[in-house]
Amino acid sequence: MSAIQLAEPADAEAISAFAEASFKDTFAHLYDPADLAAFLADWNPPARVRAQIADPDHGIALVRGEGGAILGFIKMGPVDFDLPPDQPTDDAVELHQLYVAEAAKGTGVAAALMDWGIAWARARASILYLSVFVENNRAQAFYRRYGFVDVGRNAFRVGNHIDEDRFFRLDL
Repeated sequence: MSAIQLAEPADAEAISAFAEASFKDTFAHLYDPADLAAFLADWNPPARVRAQIADPDHGIALVRGEGGAILGFIKMGPVDFDLPPDQPTDDAVELHQLYVAEAAKGTGVAAALMDWGIAWARARASILYLSVFVENNRAQAFYRRYGFVDVGRNAFRVGNHIDEDRFFRLDL
């Protein structure tokens, strides 16, 4: 496994494509193709990723494999979803995305990226939030190993389809 690298503007296209492929690989079977296409068209375009890379309120890191292919990435930033009213958002940040290539799962890539993300969050806040699909048990188990606790649920729209996500919180 390569070392963790901070994303650079030139990485935006590859990160965007990797995120889209990962989302499709994991969740495409749940959605009507038109709903999925509508969601992906605006979800993580390269221009947005490039702007987030340049934004000091965001942190994006990645791990590359042989030949420079992305094995995984993590995106951190301000909280941008509506949490339950009992959850404070002052002094909080969000883990927006953590995706790892199927071939790299179980190799330590996810753990290395998560460790980086928690360190990034600790330098900026006292609470770290994330949301995860209610049926993504593997991801939920991974986050629980880090001490995240379930603090609520939220609707997650993909086109006209509405899923349920769980909010998780880690006190830093």
